[in-house]
Amino acid sequence: MEVKAKLKFGRVAPRKARLVADLIRGKGAEEALNILTFTKKASAKTIMKLLKSALANATQKKTVDLDRLMVKRITVDQGPTMKRFQPRALGRATTIRKRTSHINIVLDEK
Repeated sequence: MEVKAKLKFGRVAPRKARLVADLIRGKGAEEALNILTFTKKASAKTIMKLLKSALANATQKKTVDLDRLMVKRITVDQGPTMKRFQPRALGRATTIRKRTSHINIVLDEK
């Protein structure tokens, strides 16, 4: 039985979050938590919280075995981009793009 968790408008660039998501795709839930704990990327902390949320959702269902759960699917999609401006020389300004992500994770039994 599938268990899902979503993060919308996460303040991490999708390109950077996909690097971490690729590390845990297809792994067991416990192994994925260990990988995320020792990964030095900033998005690893965000994805670890999302994985723990999915595991908490699984405990609420009470129909799945937590030891047999694995990461069936994890997707990182681009969210809206916040635009900010930074002053530069000679009265000019440049755009700073603060990107957001929508991260979906699906756990399933082996």
